[in-house]
Amino acid sequence: MLLSIQDLRVSFRMGVENGVVQRAQAVGRGDTGVSFEVPENATVALVGESGSGKSVTAMSILNLLPDNAERQGVVTFMGRDLLAATLPELQALRGREIACVFQDPMTSLNPVFTVGHQICEPLIRHLGLRPRQALERAEALLAEVGLPEPKRRLKAYPHELSGGQQQRVMIAMALTCEPKLLIADEPTTALDVTIQRQIMELLGKLKEKHRMSMLFISHDLGVVGEIADHVVVMRQGTVREQGPVADIFAQPKDSYTKALLACRPTLEKRGARLMVIDDHIAGRAAAQVGKAKDPAAPIIIEASQLTKSFWLRSGVFGRKEFQAVRGASFKLRKGHTLGVVGESGSGKTTMGLTLLRLHEPSGGPAGGQAMFDGRDLLRLSRRELLPMRRRIQVVFQNPYASLNPRFTIGQTLVEPMAIHGVGADAAEREARARALLAKVGMDETAMNKYPHEFSGGQRQRIAIARCLTLNPEVLVLDEAVSALDVSVQAQVLNLLKDLQDELGLAYIFISHDLAVVRFMADEVLVMKDGVVVEQAPVEDILDHPQQEYTKRLMGAIPKGYRAAA
Repeated sequence: MLLSIQDLRVSFRMGVENGVVQRAQAVGRGDTGVSFEVPENATVALVGESGSGKSVTAMSILNLLPDNAERQGVVTFMGRDLLAATLPELQALRGREIACVFQDPMTSLNPVFTVGHQICEPLIRHLGLRPRQALERAEALLAEVGLPEPKRRLKAYPHELSGGQQQRVMIAMALTCEPKLLIADEPTTALDVTIQRQIMELLGKLKEKHRMSMLFISHDLGVVGEIADHVVVMRQGTVREQGPVADIFAQPKDSYTKALLACRPTLEKRGARLMVIDDHIAGRAAAQVGKAKDPAAPIIIEASQLTKSFWLRSGVFGRKEFQAVRGASFKLRKGHTLGVVGESGSGKTTMGLTLLRLHEPSGGPAGGQAMFDGRDLLRLSRRELLPMRRRIQVVFQNPYASLNPRFTIGQTLVEPMAIHGVGADAAEREARARALLAKVGMDETAMNKYPHEFSGGQRQRIAIARCLTLNPEVLVLDEAVSALDVSVQAQVLNLLKDLQDELGLAYIFISHDLAVVRFMADEVLVMKDGVVVEQAPVEDILDHPQQEYTKRLMGAIPKGYRAAA
């Protein structure tokens, strides 16, 4: 057996109270720990919601944990006890025998070093290669993971690559010393469906070619079903169920596993609400009939020939134009949702940000127009734009990056009201902030806390509450649920539907996830290379796609989401 974990328990020292050290147990419950094995040349998946302990379990193998962590149990790798290993012994293993690929490559890659430098570092350290030899090996690795123009990419910095390219670089770094075990921690979570499939196929090919084992961590059972041989389902630090992937999918025994399989939206069904984990465990049924949409609702935004260009340096003095959005046109009705889908780089986010004037439109009539309440948003002066910003708000993909870490939640919610003159005084604004927190399912005690004290789903609820402080008519939701686990994602999607029904909001819902778009949208735009290639009601697009590109997007979706669970 390559890796064996027996009775692993991990806790974190939280401080001292009345002379007693306080500990929070993240893995295991009481004296019962987590146990599973990873055979040679096999893929074992750790699955569970955020906070289930799966990442802490995996990071415990190489002790990639904070200093306040305490580990108990037995972790053996090729007969060696890793819990008893010294730091020099672990450093010799890291990257050499056991390598890691993390969820967010942009935070894992060093922004001040080139890609080539970062790939060469383990080659020089662990294999003793000379710099020239290391560069040649690095170029070969980039070619092996499918990165175009590998020699040129060696001189690139991480920010010059797309998310999928960055993840390929991380995989190349992990393969430098041909490790026996690869730990992949949510490596495809925030990637679009086609890039996700490419990365999964790449990992599968490399695993077979190098005859290595893989510990694949994910909250997404649909993805796991395509890559794993064996599945370990975790919740609240304990193993709820484990077994061969076919058995887990065909005949799950634990109620939590059944709930994980069922709470994700699929392409074949579109109810009024998604069932969350607790609904499934308690046996509650979800509502299947929602509030009817008015097909003749007034048009709130009409965009025509929307165009956005960026100018890139070419040579020493030259510049060349890159058209990120080319002639996009659409209509958005009050109380309706327009889904915008496409791969990374298709222009869908740029279109949304240009509409919001967070990107300035291309100059003159060539930039198109976006009519809102009889006025062209793209031609408004800064003074004229301010009152319009009250009426069109945005929710970003990463709420931790969009919430000010130095502001309490109360300050975050009150500030936009003070800027725009909402509320008669500070007391009224604070009362409104508390009411909005309750509306999005948060306790009012959140008012005095900071963003880092909340989970990803809670932070996204706060971001939505911040938008609602100004009574907007339109919300632009830019990948607002793509990084959330399936249960939290279902909660946030249900919340968005409830708010739309209650307040009559119109949504521009930007996503790479077609199953989520099916649940949320009334009409869909499909974008490729900045151009709208297909536009129709959601059922027509997803049931009868006309364009080959749309069919390719559909074909990249994991099989588990093409039919009801």
